[in-house]
Amino acid sequence: MRYHPHSPEDIQAMLAAIGAPSVDALFDSIPHELQLDRPLDVPAALDERALLVHLEQLAARNACTPPFLGAGAYPHHVPSAVDQLLMRSELYTAYTPYQPEISQGTLQAIFEYQTYVCLLTGLEVANASMYDGATAAAEAALMAARLRPDRKAIAVSRALHPAYRAVIRTYLEPTGLEVREIAFGKDGRTDLDAARKAAEGAAGLIVGYPNYFGVVEPLRELSQVAHDAGALSIAATSEALAFGLLASPGALGADLAVGSLQSFGNPLNFGGPGLGFFAARESTLRQMPGRLVGETTDRKGRRGFVLTLATREQHIKRERATSNICSNHGLDALAATIHLSLLGKSGLHRLARLNYQRARYAREQLAAAGITALLSGPVFNEFTVAGDPATLQGKMSAAGIDGGYPLGRDYPELTGLLLCVTELHDKTSIDRLVAAVR
Repeated sequence: MRYHPHSPEDIQAMLAAIGAPSVDALFDSIPHELQLDRPLDVPAALDERALLVHLEQLAARNACTPPFLGAGAYPHHVPSAVDQLLMRSELYTAYTPYQPEISQGTLQAIFEYQTYVCLLTGLEVANASMYDGATAAAEAALMAARLRPDRKAIAVSRALHPAYRAVIRTYLEPTGLEVREIAFGKDGRTDLDAARKAAEGAAGLIVGYPNYFGVVEPLRELSQVAHDAGALSIAATSEALAFGLLASPGALGADLAVGSLQSFGNPLNFGGPGLGFFAARESTLRQMPGRLVGETTDRKGRRGFVLTLATREQHIKRERATSNICSNHGLDALAATIHLSLLGKSGLHRLARLNYQRARYAREQLAAAGITALLSGPVFNEFTVAGDPATLQGKMSAAGIDGGYPLGRDYPELTGLLLCVTELHDKTSIDRLVAAVR
C-alpha cells in the first residue's frame, strides 16, 4: 500500500490558487543547469511488507557490540517505559508551559526534574534545563562574572571537555572576560599549584567532575583553591551517572554544578539531543539563567505548579535578563526524570557501580594485554590508553568493534585513545575488545 497525500486534482487546485502553471514552475528561481532533468537514481518503491524486510536486512548488518566511545555522549540502556510514557499526548509536545492552568502536568514534570538535579548535585536550586553541558558551562562562567563584577577572568581546567572550553571562549571573549587555562598533571588531574595561580583575581574556577579523560578531580581541594582566591567553584559533568557513585559537587564545596544529563533517558542519535543541567546555591538564585518552576497552592489550598522565576528577555526587561540562549528542553528533561524515577536511589547506585566495575575489568584486561593507561588518575567508566590511535582503531575496526576517541585531536601532546565502558558492555564484548587490540 502506498500513501499519496495529494491527488492530481488536489495539486491542480493548489497551483490554481497560487497562480502557478505547474509544479516545475515553482523551481524557476533555480538555474536550469543546476536542476536535475531525470528521475532520481533510486530503486523502485516497495510495498510495506517488502520495505520492512529490507529494513530488517539493513539492520542485521549493524555491529552488535556497543561502541566503546564516550567523550561527552554516552551509550546507556534506556528502559522501554521511558519512551512509552513520553508518547502520552499531554507530554509528547511539551515545550514552554506559559499557561499554568492548562500545563500542570508539564510543570509538575519540570518541578520533579529540578528536584532530581538538586538531589544529584547536592545544591539547593536548579533551573528547568538547558541546551547541553557546554552551554550550561558557559552560562555558569557568565553567572560567576555577574556575581563577581569586579573580576574580569575565568579560570578553566585544560582537562575540561574541549567542546565545553570552546563554547566558554565563544561566550566570554566578546564580553572582554579573560579565559585562563590551567594545566593538568601526568595523572590527568588539574594541577593544584597552577589552579591557585589562575584563580587569583578570577570570578570562577571551572573543572570537570569527572573530567574529559574520565579522571575524577580532587574537587574538594579545587573548591578550596577557588574560595581562597574569592572565586566561585564550578563543577562541569558530562557523565552524570558518576553521581551515583561519587560524592556530589555540592558536598565537595562547589557553588555551581552544570553539565549534561544525556546519560538518563536520552539515547545517542548521531549527536543529539543533549540535555543540560544547571544547579546553584540558593543565595545566588537571582543570577541563574533560564526559568524555574515552583510549587504553590491555589485559593482552595490545592497543590499546584507555576513558573516562579523567568530570567529571559521574553519575560523581563532586557537589562535585567541573565540569558537569552537557555531553553526548556522539556521532552528530554522529562525522559531523564522518568529514567531517574525508575532507577531510584539504590538503582542509580547499582548502575553506577556496574559501570565502574566493568570499566575496571576492561582496564585490567587491557593492561594484561600490554595496553597500559596513559593517565594514572582514578576514573569512573571512561579512561585513556597509550598507543598509536590509528593502529588501535584499525585493529578494533577489523574485529567489527567501534570506539575510542583519538586524544591527539585536542591534546597534541597525548598519544592514545579515550575509551568508555558502560552497562551495555558485558564481559564477552570487553574480551572481544581486548583480543582485537592485543
